[in-house]
Amino acid sequence: MQYSMFIKLLLWQSLAAMALCQSAGFDFFYFVQQWPGSYCDTSQGCCNPTSGKPPSDFGIHGLWPNYNSGGYPSNCDSSNPFDPSQIQDLLSQLQTEWPSLTCPSSDGTSFWTHEWNKHGTCSESVLTEHAYFAAALNLKSQAKTLVSLTAAGITPNGSFYNLSDVLAAIKQGTGYDAYVQCNTDDNGNSQLYQIYICVDTTGQNFIECPVAPNQNCPSSIEFPSF
Repeated sequence: MQYSMFIKLLLWQSLAAMALCQSAGFDFFYFVQQWPGSYCDTSQGCCNPTSGKPPSDFGIHGLWPNYNSGGYPSNCDSSNPFDPSQIQDLLSQLQTEWPSLTCPSSDGTSFWTHEWNKHGTCSESVLTEHAYFAAALNLKSQAKTLVSLTAAGITPNGSFYNLSDVLAAIKQGTGYDAYVQCNTDDNGNSQLYQIYICVDTTGQNFIECPVAPNQNCPSSIEFPSF
């Protein structure tokens, strides 16, 4: 009898531990920022948002739940769609830090709707809609990506820089490895486009990435102006 109870206790503890690990429904976030100059310097071009031209700084692309296996959840809860009323106090910050550059010009609502419905709903076990957007804004403030690059002499003036120097500068600022994705301008030059940094499931702390995102940059990349 005692042996049987012991086995049941071990089983219960194992299941409880598994449930705790899986309670978030994902393993980590990718925090993704994009450089507006590279977004705009392509054949598709861009349009400034209705609130005006954003600052010459990295903008937020998203905060994306991911699995350690390399996959990711998406569109997790159609019963909890984006509700603009939940983020009214963040609106001014979002227009500055998370602007939409797609054409035609917009106020950003469609961009934020897409990001919440596709990605944010998959983190709703730990972050409400308001907390999700607030977390992304806080992470951008923590990262200070442009400040770190500028401190290392890497400025958005159309010059080319070693990818390794870019990555080292970002790590100097955050303490963690980052990953860079590139796009190409009309002349075929590879540009610094997006920066990925990993975040724990609370949405508050940078971590080393359990899985690296796809990378496509050569050893030397352009940092265009905006």
